[in-house]
Parts: sequence; structure tokens; C-alpha cells
Amino acid sequence: MRIARFSIDGNVAFGAVEGDQPDQLVLDIIKGIPFADFELSGTKVPLSKVRLLPPVLPNKVVAFGRNYAEHARELGNEVPDAPFAFFKPSTSVIGPGDAIQYPSFSEELHHEAELAVVIGRMCREVPRDRVKDVVLGYTCANDITARDVQRREKQWARAKGFDSSCPLGPWVETDLDPSDLTIQLTVNGAQRQLGRTSEMIHSIEDLIVNISEAMTLLPGDVILTGTPAGVGPLNVGDEVAVTIEGIGTLTNKVVKRG
Repeated sequence: MRIARFSIDGNVAFGAVEGDQPDQLVLDIIKGIPFADFELSGTKVPLSKVRLLPPVLPNKVVAFGRNYAEHARELGNEVPDAPFAFFKPSTSVIGPGDAIQYPSFSEELHHEAELAVVIGRMCREVPRDRVKDVVLGYTCANDITARDVQRREKQWARAKGFDSSCPLGPWVETDLDPSDLTIQLTVNGAQRQLGRTSEMIHSIEDLIVNISEAMTLLPGDVILTGTPAGVGPLNVGDEVAVTIEGIGTLTNKVVKRG
């Protein structure tokens, strides 16, 4: 099931995305929330009539860096022996079609296409064989990074945590095997990144076991799983799109921060 979060006529709701043709997709409005038992209402609205929002509002976004060997090497970094985590605040999250605001304190903004895991229930110290039980599904993410700030400040809070630095969407796919999916990113239609989730150094199970040893994960929390090689610059006016096999495409435009 594809679960979207959307607004229509000033109201916010979740809906199940139905259909195969992009111009014929409809939303069956969900009674309740997707983190508990829910029913489909049978009330359907065309996707073209709503505004898609970030598919979840996470309490926290836990991101893992350097989880693809070629990406680590392209930036001159060593491949880590263990998962390497950092955080993006909830205020960094935007949805499909929302603007990525080029921060005033950076002159080198980069894109990073990533598979995002959405947590479905509260959990801690998750055993490896129970990871699937705590996952609601998967969505596309773009770990927007102020690369010059990352190099200069070493600590990544500002470089990766500024407002609009975590586009998510367009929806959450709940029925998906994430082990070998194509990840692609384009800028203004030109391909920049192309990889597969099978190239991850540490698997999704590794990442969730690792972070849940340290902290409780809550429904709606998001795990970013790393980016393949090919990261590069974004400029004001660029349109950047992340496409992940079996999920869909997340598109955002870069604007000057007002």
C-alpha cells in the first residue's frame, strides 16, 4: 500500500494511493492514522486535487553517513567499520513540491539521494529478526547538505540540519523488499546519481539494530540509509528529483532563502 499525507480544503489527512497511471491516481481517505489499525473510508479524491505533504512528521530523523563505499571515497573519506549516525531535526523536513531554500551561510549546496525507512511503532533494542515488525514502509529522501559548512565546521548540525534540508516523499510504500532497489537522482532532467540499495555497507537491519540500542524509536521516525556516489552541487533555480524503484519520485526546486 502507498500511504500519502495530504491537505485539501484546509484539512490534513492520510490516504491510500490507488492507480497506476500518474494522471489517474486517487486517494482513498484513511479513517485514523497509519500507525495503528485503520480502515479505508471509501471516500476518494483525485491526487491532482490535493497538496501532498511530507508523508510523516518525524519526532527525529536519524541519518547514516558513508554507507556506500564509492560515496565515501568520492569525498576522500574512509569507509566506516560501524554505522555512522547523525541527526536532522524535524524542522528540516519538507514534502514533495516544497522549495529547498538555499541557506545564506553556504556557497556549496549538495544533493544526496537516499532510501528512507519509516518506523511504524515505538521500539527499543530491536532484535535483527524483528526489524521488519517495526517498519511501516519506505519513502524517498534527499539529504541536502551545505558541503562547505560541513568541511569547515566538522560538526554537521548546521550543514545538514537547516530548514528544508530533508525533503521526503511522495508517499510511504508499505509492501516493498528494500534489499536491491535502484536509486536515481536527476538535476534539471540530467542524471547525477545512480546506484542500488544492495550496495549499502550496513544493511537496514544493521542500522535499526544499531540506533535502537541507544534510543527509543517512535512511530513516524525516519531512518536515512546513506547515499550512493555522484553527489554534487545544486544552484538556485535547479529542479532536483529522487526516484526509487517501487516507490516513486520526489521532486523539489531550489530557491534563494528569503
